[in-house]
Amino acid sequence: MSSYVQRLRDALGSDLLLLPAVVVLPRDPLQRLLLVRHVDTGSWAFLGGGVEPGETPELAGVREVAEEIGLEVELGRLLTVVGGQRFEVTYQNGDRVAYMAAVYEAQVVGGDLQPDGTEVSEAQWFGQEQLTALDLTRFARNLAEDLRLAR
Repeated sequence: MSSYVQRLRDALGSDLLLLPAVVVLPRDPLQRLLLVRHVDTGSWAFLGGGVEPGETPELAGVREVAEEIGLEVELGRLLTVVGGQRFEVTYQNGDRVAYMAAVYEAQVVGGDLQPDGTEVSEAQWFGQEQLTALDLTRFARNLAEDLRLAR
């Protein structure tokens, strides 16, 4: 949790927060998507996270990928912006967040794949046809459906 969100939580407790976020969808030459497994739930998700005060969504996306799995990415086009009830998350500690997220295509351009072990336990490339069978987070499942990634 960022210091910004921690200050909000200190003031508001577990109440619903509306937060800006970014999602990064790296693809390899075979058009597979890179997903990560969350440490806390064991579910698969897309890369991304919160946009910090003063940070652009693009910089946040690059930062989040580097922090979570050690890779450098170059962002491509903005695919969509999502929000609303389908993108609300209740964390295991009871904190509730409604994300409004900018979603970008991306390409890996450097770094060494190394999950951070704190947020992410594993990272793996998946073909779109594999997404339907994965245990995706609710957020990731809804985004995959919106982008017609899960068939």
